[in-house]
Amino acid sequence: MKAVKASLASALERPDPKIRFYLFHGPDEAGSRALAMQLLKGLGDAEKFIVLGQSIKADPAALADEAGAMALFGGKRAIWVEPAGDEIAEGVGALLDAPASESAVVALAGSIRKTSALLKLAEAHPAALAHCSYVPEGRDMERVVIELGRKNGLRIMPAIAQRIAGATSNNQAIAAQELGKFALYLGADTANPCDLDQETLDLLGADSAEADVMRLGDLALAGRMNELIDELGRLPSGGSEAIPVLRSLQRRLLMLAPLRARVEQGQSVDSVMTSMGKSLFWKDKPLIQRLLSVWSAERLTEAAARVSALERQIMLRPLSDEAALGEMLVTLARAARQKG
Repeated sequence: MKAVKASLASALERPDPKIRFYLFHGPDEAGSRALAMQLLKGLGDAEKFIVLGQSIKADPAALADEAGAMALFGGKRAIWVEPAGDEIAEGVGALLDAPASESAVVALAGSIRKTSALLKLAEAHPAALAHCSYVPEGRDMERVVIELGRKNGLRIMPAIAQRIAGATSNNQAIAAQELGKFALYLGADTANPCDLDQETLDLLGADSAEADVMRLGDLALAGRMNELIDELGRLPSGGSEAIPVLRSLQRRLLMLAPLRARVEQGQSVDSVMTSMGKSLFWKDKPLIQRLLSVWSAERLTEAAARVSALERQIMLRPLSDEAALGEMLVTLARAARQKG
């Protein structure tokens, strides 16, 4: 069935056990992913168990079998399919017709046609829930930021929310990541809420990094070692550039991950680049094309985990660690050169 916007939050926070299949689709892929992650929490902090769409196409019964299996080590889990399309429709049909299911199936489909077999199935069946995410703009995105902040223990004024919306290009996933880091820095949570001020945004916000700061992460991911070393040498001694560099690198990795997933599902790099259209600045296209060819999804995930761990380490200390930043970037550059 099609999700009702007014009741969507409660449907994700307190999922109906009768719902076996959730389809999040639409042009706002970051918003769909944010909703899917909210659902995992509602399912008891369920762990993602990734199943590839092509494997479901090859064996439609496998999806129902996997959803009906008990977790080996106990705990909750959710079957996660991304990217999803009509190739999983037959498998979803078998899932919905099965006598029982232990785990919910969550599918992220991006933009799909209204005539999609998968969409029609999800909207028509009472044991399925479908929601279309549109990119929020203006006041809508400000309200999203304020609500995301509340869940992180942050009180956010409209002017601050507007700045965060602009700095993250209305991307809910990046905004949520930003707010999580602000909350960590301020020591905020729902039991100990704090005001998010301009000073914190100036220090840590996504718009605090200049183009040369973003360039450091791009040079590392592209394996351009000599240029990277030169840029690192230009950083002022004792400065606080580590956090902006890591934040820009995280945003790049977050952008690359779903694109690379499509490549590993069988799409060519050229077709993935074409699908991005005007959402990608033309000067960045050669770089992104190279990075999609060099970095696998697994390596991107590993890189993102290391970057997040280093940022957390730096943020919990009064001084930035420039040596650790340089070591991290050089390590990424070496990995890229080995792949390239």
